[in-house]
Amino acid sequence: MYYIGLDIGTSSVKALLVSADGEVMGSANPEYPFQTPKPLWAETDPDVWWEATCKAIRSLLEEVNASEIAAIGLTGQMHGMVALDSKGKVLRPCIMWNDQRSFRECDEITQMVGQSEILRITGNPVLAGFTAPKVLWVKNNEPEVYSSIDKIVLPKDYVRYKLSSEFFTDVSDASGTSLLDVGNRKWSTEMLDALGWSSQWMPEVTESTEATAKISEEASSLTGLAVGTPIIAGGGDQAAQAVGCGIVREGMVSATLGTSGVIFAQSDEYRVEPKGKLHAFCHAVPGKWHLMGVMLSAAGSFQWYKNQLGSEEQNLEDNGGPNAYDSLTSAAETVAPGSEGLIFLPYLSGERTPHPDPHARGCFIGLSVRHEKRHLTRSVLEGVSFGLNDSLELMRNLGVNPKEIVLSGGGTRSNLWKQMLADVFTSRCTMVNALEGAAYGAAVLSAVGSGAFASVEDACNQWIKQTEVVEPSNESSSYDKYYSIYRSLYPSLQETFRALSEDAST
Repeated sequence: MYYIGLDIGTSSVKALLVSADGEVMGSANPEYPFQTPKPLWAETDPDVWWEATCKAIRSLLEEVNASEIAAIGLTGQMHGMVALDSKGKVLRPCIMWNDQRSFRECDEITQMVGQSEILRITGNPVLAGFTAPKVLWVKNNEPEVYSSIDKIVLPKDYVRYKLSSEFFTDVSDASGTSLLDVGNRKWSTEMLDALGWSSQWMPEVTESTEATAKISEEASSLTGLAVGTPIIAGGGDQAAQAVGCGIVREGMVSATLGTSGVIFAQSDEYRVEPKGKLHAFCHAVPGKWHLMGVMLSAAGSFQWYKNQLGSEEQNLEDNGGPNAYDSLTSAAETVAPGSEGLIFLPYLSGERTPHPDPHARGCFIGLSVRHEKRHLTRSVLEGVSFGLNDSLELMRNLGVNPKEIVLSGGGTRSNLWKQMLADVFTSRCTMVNALEGAAYGAAVLSAVGSGAFASVEDACNQWIKQTEVVEPSNESSSYDKYYSIYRSLYPSLQETFRALSEDAST
C-alpha cells in the first residue's frame, strides 16, 4: 500500500507518494502565484490550490493504481482565512499567512479580551498573520462579505472540503487562528463569544491522526482517487514538517530554512513564554504541544536577494552554468564571519519572533566602499541565522537545551549555511533522510491514521534516519560580537520602521 502527503503551500502544492516502508516513490509540485495588490497584502484564489491538487494527484496516480492508496494526509500554509457562504462558495480571495493588513484589528481584539487572557487561552498574542484578525478586518472593511460568511476554513481544510464535502481541521493548524483553547485542544468559547462569532462558523477540530473524511464521487472523478479513500486530519505545515523530521519527543528541536524560518521544540506539556514571544501550539502528535519561533522571511530573504541582485549568477545558470545560489554562496565562503562589519536585518515581510511587528523592514547596516557582492551575500545568510538564533535563545530561557538540532528546508542545500547555523547556534546540527518536509510529515500522519503504526513516534522510528552531522567549528565564537550588534538594531530602528511603513501604505 501507499500513502499520499499533500502540502498546500504558499506558491505550490507538494504531493508525495510514499511506500509502506517510508520511501518516496513519486512527487509532484505544480506551482501558482499569489497576489500583493496593496502594501502589506498577500492574497490568493483558493481554487488555484484545488486545481493544482487535482493535477498533482493525477500525476502521482500515473505510478500506482488508485486502489493501492491507503490514505491521504493533509498539511499546508497556516493562518490563511478562507471565507465560504452557505453553499460552500468562496466569498473573497484567501487572506494569507504573510498578509499584515490586520494590525489594527490585532489591537482591537487584544483590547476586547485582554492580553493576559489571550495568552492564557490561545498561548500566543494576536498577530496580524493569524486568522481571527483577518476575519475582523473583513467585518470592518468588507461588510457585504462578512454578512455572507457561513464557514471559516484554513487553506488545507478548503482542499479537504473539495475532496470530501466535509468541514474538519486539526488542533495544530487551529492553534494559529487565535480562536483555539490550546491547552484544552478545542475551540475557545471565550474568544468566539468576545468577538460575537458563531461556533458554527468553525469546522470540527480533531487530533492530527484522525480519519476525518473520505474521497467523494465528485473528487474521485477529478483526481482519479478511489471513492472512499480515507483523508487523515493532518497538521499545519510546521507541525507536519516537524513530524517529517522526527521531532516527536520532549526537548527535540528543529530549524527549518524555508520561505519562512522556524525553530520548533516538542513539549509534553502546555507552556507559554511569559511575554508571548514564542508560539505555543498543539503538536500534530496527539496530546502533545510545541514551542515555535517564526521568521517571516528566512530562505525567502536569500531568494529575494538572488532575484534582485543575482542576475549575473542567474544568467550563468540559465546558460548551463552552476546553480545561481551555489555561485553566490561559493563567493560568500571567501568572506570571514561578520562580513567585515556588515549586518543584514531580514524583516522583508515584517517579523513575528521575537519582534511581532508587521512594520519591521529589511536593511543592510554598515555598508562601505569596501563591501562587495560576496559580503552582501554572506551578511544575508548571517542575518537569517541570527534571526533564527533569537528564537532558540528564548527556548533556552524556558529550559529547552537540545543536544542537537535537526535542519531542514531548501536553505540547507548550502553547506556554508549549515555550518553557519551550527556555529551561530553553538550546537551540533543534523540532517535526516526525510527531505520532503511537511508533505512527508503528512504522509507519516496518514500512515498512522490508517492504522499502519500504533503512534506517530513508532512511525518516525521506522521511517526517519539521521544522514549527516555538522559540528560547530572554531569560528563559532566569531559570531558572538556580531550577534550582539544584530540584537541591538531592531530596538533602535523600530519607530523608523513604523514611520516608513505608514508612509508606504498611505
